[in-house]
Amino acid sequence: MIPMLKIWAAKQFAQYIHRKNQAWMQQPVAAQQKVFDHLISKAANTVFGKDHDFDQIHSHADFVAKVPLRDYEDLNGYINQVVRGGESILWPGIPKYFAKTSGTTSGAKYIPITAESMPFHIQAARDALLAYIYATGNAQFVQGKMIFLQGSPVLETKNNIQVGRLSGIVAHYVPKYLQRNRMPSWETNCIEDWEQKVMAIVHETRNENMSLISGIPAWVQMYFEKLAETTGQKVGDLFPNFSLLVYGGVNYEPYRAKMEQLIGRSVPGIELFPASEGFFAYQDQPDNRGLLLLVNAGIFYEFIPMTEYGRDFPTRLTIGQVACGVNYALVISTNAGLWGYVIGDTVSFTSLAPYRIIVTGRIKHFISAFGEHVIGNEVEVALREAVAAHPCQISEFTVAPQVSPDQGLPFHEWLIEFEQEPANMEAFALALDASLCRQNTYYNDLIVGQVLRTAIVTPLPKNTFTLYMKSQGKLGGQNKVPRLSNDRKMADLLRVISIEVTES
Repeated sequence: MIPMLKIWAAKQFAQYIHRKNQAWMQQPVAAQQKVFDHLISKAANTVFGKDHDFDQIHSHADFVAKVPLRDYEDLNGYINQVVRGGESILWPGIPKYFAKTSGTTSGAKYIPITAESMPFHIQAARDALLAYIYATGNAQFVQGKMIFLQGSPVLETKNNIQVGRLSGIVAHYVPKYLQRNRMPSWETNCIEDWEQKVMAIVHETRNENMSLISGIPAWVQMYFEKLAETTGQKVGDLFPNFSLLVYGGVNYEPYRAKMEQLIGRSVPGIELFPASEGFFAYQDQPDNRGLLLLVNAGIFYEFIPMTEYGRDFPTRLTIGQVACGVNYALVISTNAGLWGYVIGDTVSFTSLAPYRIIVTGRIKHFISAFGEHVIGNEVEVALREAVAAHPCQISEFTVAPQVSPDQGLPFHEWLIEFEQEPANMEAFALALDASLCRQNTYYNDLIVGQVLRTAIVTPLPKNTFTLYMKSQGKLGGQNKVPRLSNDRKMADLLRVISIEVTES
């Protein structure tokens, strides 16, 4: 009786949240204006607000004139004041948390999370599950155990502000009604070493009724591999009631074939778009790849056409000015005190009613060694099409330019860790190249003009990418393998590691 009551309650709650969310979904421009007005009013007396004349900002045009675009390094002077204990610097009072992330140029990054912004992280994750229940009528997963592969919830304290990984911070906010269902145990979740933690999770969960599994695809895949090695069973046989996979951080498609092999069947999934800086979107319809943009969640969005990115004064569009199919750099201003902040992700709209997006890549992750400006979404589509034409299974991959080969023309090198190689590697490489030529006219011109030769695929032995991430101190948690590099640093290190793996 109690399990059936939980299912009924979940469905009723899903209907209630769906109706509630219609207000901002149907009036997104008005919702964004309301967020904008609140942010400017609330932060007017902060140090940042006074420095940028918030009291004179009455429109988006005023905001663009007063608040320049910034990335973390540009905002670092203000953030350092907050880290040192300053009050009302970027947002009234002090942050509730700092989400600590790895910076590419500035070492550790401290992203503020305030008492006002934190609830939106939790609400969005909850609403994603409820949207799935509403859309499908399937709430069976609420009866079983749910696992969230995340960072350690152990937090440090820095000038009265708690510091930790976002996923570890979120672990403190699991609703009471999910506490009994939650896996792994608190003790296991606190293990810092990722490989040790995964094995502990395997031993804790292998005999449980797992129904929902969540995490970044690469680390969920590692968990599934360890389960299979330990038990000798497919994940789907081990967990017959496993019925929902929740993932985010990277495109799931390159992992799908391997995941389904490990599970032994197809499992429905929900894609999320969370970050330390905010929870931006989630998949609200299972049969629609677009992610619902959360325009009522304390974040004001701006969008820069990537054709203008890097200019001194690029066009900054609001939600009502965007178009489908255009690649935009995502810019946010938030109730955590980030202003005109270039998040680093690029997005494209798939729908304007409501606003749905796909993540197309990272601003800093691209290849343009020859002016081609290949982005993440393009290589992922190319890989998907090549795999469809030449069946194989792929664990991980990255792409880098080879500007000065020992002989012949320069080329793009695809470094791929295969679970199962294609029958014809040369045909597979040509399929990758043909897809990229169809998508990217600049790349096609370079191939046709014989500035570049066609792509080269370099197979890597199993565990090469795991060892690479471990060597960078980025194994597990929210860390992701970069899909693209504009230099050879990662590619050359992967080659060195692959030789060591082969010889060991």
